[in-house]
Amino acid sequence: VQLQASGGGLVQAGGSLRLSCAASGRTSSNNGMGWFRQAPGKEREFVAAIRWSGGYTYYAESVKGRFTISRDRAKNTVYLQMNSLNPEDTAVYYCAVHRGPLSTVRVATSYGSWGQGTQVTVSS
Repeated sequence: VQLQASGGGLVQAGGSLRLSCAASGRTSSNNGMGWFRQAPGKEREFVAAIRWSGGYTYYAESVKGRFTISRDRAKNTVYLQMNSLNPEDTAVYYCAVHRGPLSTVRVATSYGSWGQGTQVTVSS
């Protein structure tokens, strides 16, 4: 599976962005997909995830109520709608395929086929 992330950019605090992650190749074995982010000098952290079957969603507490993850199964694409952005959201955002059990949906090591990342910068 190959993932292509897009949609990052520069936005003012309070603004919105929508990230996209398109999957190609052998996608039938995926449990779902997720978004992580990594700010300079910090570890990669979980943002949101969605299961292909049923569309169940999972969020980090820091983004709950502001970010929405969704999927288009026909297009093999996952989206991350980000609203009410603040400077603490500045990071490189990565999408990846979740291959582990449900209990690991927030664990980066249970993901594979990481996309190349897209930069999100929120100015104050």
